[in-house]
Amino acid sequence: MIVVVDALNRHKYNELLDEMFKLRKRVFHDRLGWEVDITDGKEIDMFDNLHPAYLIALDDEGDLVGCMRILQTTGPHMLADVFIDIMDGEPPVRSAQLWEVTRFCVDTDKLKSGKSRNSISYVTSELFVAATEYGKNAGILDAVAVIDPVMNRVMIRSQNAPYDYLGKTVQMGKVKAMAGLLDCTDERINRLRAFNGIEGDVFAESDEVALERFASRPAAVAKLPEPNHPGVTDTMRAEVVALQTPAPTQIDLHSYFNEQIDEAESAEELAAAEALKAEMTKYFRNKNRCDA
Repeated sequence: MIVVVDALNRHKYNELLDEMFKLRKRVFHDRLGWEVDITDGKEIDMFDNLHPAYLIALDDEGDLVGCMRILQTTGPHMLADVFIDIMDGEPPVRSAQLWEVTRFCVDTDKLKSGKSRNSISYVTSELFVAATEYGKNAGILDAVAVIDPVMNRVMIRSQNAPYDYLGKTVQMGKVKAMAGLLDCTDERINRLRAFNGIEGDVFAESDEVALERFASRPAAVAKLPEPNHPGVTDTMRAEVVALQTPAPTQIDLHSYFNEQIDEAESAEELAAAEALKAEMTKYFRNKNRCDA
């Protein structure tokens, strides 16, 4: 699931953004050795104050596993103001139809190898599908991505190769940095989707859906207060209990239906209980067939 966080909804995602900045610190400072600013264990720079858009990937358990920053090139941006050596003397690129994609990273500690869901390859492709679709729908023709040679090879292998490069490759910390151009086209989207079997809408249905999944991640549930703790309101107590209560299994549901049948006090109640059990049995039979 990809969550879009921008100036309009950023106030809803303070905790999610904190987790994103912490991931960026672990990747760009700790692993890659880039000279970046670190504050309270988070990597945040001046471009994060320019109201960029963030694409944030959540896995099936609600953990943040990847991110990307999108910034307009008509104002300050990294290729013009930080990675200017890449341009090798050429003027900075600026266009209302060109976005800059930077700070792309995935959590290699949480993600698996291979190409299945919740894998490094899948989340990488999912983020670039989202970025390309997001840009295309906004009328953007191209994106410039500041990447290292390793990421460049990953993009080539995953059917997401830049169609051209700007300037030259320069040293940046422990690795080198380069700028690749990516077109925002259906052809690129289709290649990325086909490579990892990505189907359907990659974006969260709503902010509420995204926040609910993030709140249900194991780390968040483990930090929930005890329901009877002083200061926990009735609303908070209900939410805590709901998150800590395991979802009913098929066996639980069938037991419930049988209890309703046994406790029916009229022909109408019996018929309704039996109809509900039959409908749910049909649903699970079809679901199990599809999952198989």
